[in-house]
Amino acid sequence: MAKPVVAIVGRPNTGKSTLFNKLIGQRLSIVDDKPGVTRDRIFGDCEWLSKHFLLIDTGGIEPHSNDIILKQMRRQAQLAIDSASVIILVTDLKSGVVASDAEVATMLQKSGKPIVLCVNKCDTIGELPADFYEFYNLGLGDPIATSAVHGHGTGDLLDAVIEHLPDCSETDDEDEVIKVAVIGKPNVGKSSLVNAISGEERTIVSNIAGTTRDATDTRIENEFGEFLFIDTAGLRRKSRVDDQIEKYSIIRAKMAVERSSVCVIMIDATEGFTEQDSKVAGIAHEMGKACIIAVNKWDAIEKDGKTMDAYRKKLMNDFSFMSYAPIIFISAKTGQRLDRLFELIKFVDEQNAMRISTGKLNDVLAAATSRVQPPTDKGKRLKIYYMTQASTRPPTFVCFVNDAELFHYSYQRYLENQIREIFGLEGTPVRFVIRERDGKK
Repeated sequence: MAKPVVAIVGRPNTGKSTLFNKLIGQRLSIVDDKPGVTRDRIFGDCEWLSKHFLLIDTGGIEPHSNDIILKQMRRQAQLAIDSASVIILVTDLKSGVVASDAEVATMLQKSGKPIVLCVNKCDTIGELPADFYEFYNLGLGDPIATSAVHGHGTGDLLDAVIEHLPDCSETDDEDEVIKVAVIGKPNVGKSSLVNAISGEERTIVSNIAGTTRDATDTRIENEFGEFLFIDTAGLRRKSRVDDQIEKYSIIRAKMAVERSSVCVIMIDATEGFTEQDSKVAGIAHEMGKACIIAVNKWDAIEKDGKTMDAYRKKLMNDFSFMSYAPIIFISAKTGQRLDRLFELIKFVDEQNAMRISTGKLNDVLAAATSRVQPPTDKGKRLKIYYMTQASTRPPTFVCFVNDAELFHYSYQRYLENQIREIFGLEGTPVRFVIRERDGKK
């Protein structure tokens, strides 16, 4: 399920970035006394009382400025507001309520989203100064006093935020729906694929790269099951991302991958593999999603009896870091092999959710270690006491050993290959967690 989004907004230099860093627990956003340091939206994961959400730090909003940079910052903040479930409006106790605060508050009220009013820079503990109470004039309910520098009041602030967060619990019916993110660089045919499988024009299709700005959902039910296809904006190299809305599209695409179970990584058959394809695939791989490499526009390739095998062999070499991902050759234009694509999606989703019993795992472990002895270092040999599966999506295995440093990556790959040989796990990455006997990781 997608994490809810909480946006931090306000006029410049009220301490939004300092508050953002405090709430996520790391210095991710640049902090400076000079207004306007934060221009792009900065994203970070936040957790409070077992609720997880995505926190967005935005640049300061100057409602009436004609400065080009400030206008872009205002547009970016508006995009963050549009996607947010809850908005935190940060004001400054030291400067009091100013005209910009009132204008920003009015803008936020028009959005219809829940707003939590934060009065920052309340750095002293004890009774609140009289100036604090003038923030009631903004008409946003009870303000919450915080000190982003010292952390005072941040717990009360987060309590107020999670009161407004949507319930992310999924129903049983929702669990049966396979969520599929269609990802790839621009103009590989992602929207064409979604339109082809849905049988209608759900998304705008154009030869102009970057037509799709947002992630759109298309629900499909057929003989293979229920699917929710998420068409995403193409991911380009950062050096080519200069449009402010497109920067936001990249974040939305990553969010789409996060909320999906299966990622269909689309490659343009006429262009072949590029470095950007590898980076796009890497996002899905790092997030532990089931993956399929779909080579689109296969109808546009001149073929003989060996073309597909040669192309497949080259792609397996190019995607060597995710050799588990099956490769399928399709045409969104003609509908070639789209039925087979549905079968693959269902198959890799099951593989990603596979659970293997501890007994079977340790049978494989015993056979593997007797066939190839664990490595040694300075006369000390690695001992793997036992292995168990900790979680699914992706399958994650915990190995209890005598010395974690002896568990070399090469031997880890060997064990992974042995597990895959017996249980399949096709289309899904596999994770290993190494623990020493005393509990050290």
